[in-house]
Amino acid sequence: MTQSMRVESGTSVRVYLIRHGQTAWSLSGQHTGRSDIPLTEHGEEEARGLERWLRPIQFTHILTSPRQRAQRTCALAGLDALAEVEPDLAEWDYGEYEGLGSVDIRKDRPGWNVFRDGCPGGEMPADITVRADRVISRLETMSGGVALFSHGQFGMALAARWIGLRVLQGQHFTLSTASVSVLGRHPTRPDVRVIEFWNATPGSLGAS
Repeated sequence: MTQSMRVESGTSVRVYLIRHGQTAWSLSGQHTGRSDIPLTEHGEEEARGLERWLRPIQFTHILTSPRQRAQRTCALAGLDALAEVEPDLAEWDYGEYEGLGSVDIRKDRPGWNVFRDGCPGGEMPADITVRADRVISRLETMSGGVALFSHGQFGMALAARWIGLRVLQGQHFTLSTASVSVLGRHPTRPDVRVIEFWNATPGSLGAS
């Protein structure tokens, strides 16, 4: 286990942002917001691979999106017994773009960028900002290690907001399925939020 994945202690919050395992639509690149589709067989294997990696961490809170792909990932990672559903961790509501790929959307709307333009009939960047900030406000009342089981584009937006950037800047991040990222504070400047660890998978660094 690397230093960045150490067992938790102390009073400040350290956030483990975990994206759900692969689904058929994450594999095909279709935008999956409200659609409640299951993990693929490979996605379940990915989620199981998280268990040995997360096992040594002493989590004080475990929060999961209400979508089954996130809750199933949490369960297969061995953390569902203490998990609490947090509606604000749900993926971006893609509205009319639900189930479509970016290439298809840009045929009718050239240059479309969800982090800048949002989705007709769904959520706009301002909506995501409010939701992400609400999650962060809740996190600030916690201490120790907190696991968040969430989604790709909402997770990217949440990371941007964690370090004080606009949701638009979430476009510069990427999150693989069944990845773990760590959001914390600067070791000598606790008033400064930082991204300590980003988009790692058990396969990329090895589980211990």
